[in-house]
Amino acid sequence: MASIWKNGAPSFAPGPAPARALSGHLGIEFLEAGDDYLRARMPVDERTVQPAGVLHGGASVALAETVMSAAAGCCVDRDTHTVVGLEINANHVGSVRTGFVIATARPVHIGASTHVWEARIEEAQTGRLVCVARMTAAILSRTPSGRT
Repeated sequence: MASIWKNGAPSFAPGPAPARALSGHLGIEFLEAGDDYLRARMPVDERTVQPAGVLHGGASVALAETVMSAAAGCCVDRDTHTVVGLEINANHVGSVRTGFVIATARPVHIGASTHVWEARIEEAQTGRLVCVARMTAAILSRTPSGRT
């Protein structure tokens, strides 16, 4: 299979995302990229659980959107285009109380003006499915000033 990445496989600095970003607040870390996927993990802890002590659905959606948006951004020429989310949906099919969850984003459609991505979130230790999310993104041309 040919790689989907515009400029080779994405590479991310090891460790957590910047604290100023939502992904940093939630402890999201990128793990690896393959020819057609990008993978990240998030802890299930006091930052990401709901009052009942299980993974918050909103935290799952934030993880899914983070990894899908990052993947979509690696499939365009960032000098000439940018990626913005149009729609996201998620089905929460399992609960997690501790440990980590891992999201794997893969493209459903990579077009010139839109992308559709799917992320599967699984419990890290068991691989049990926790959430399936899908995102549609718009691919926008940048103006000469660098703004969309």
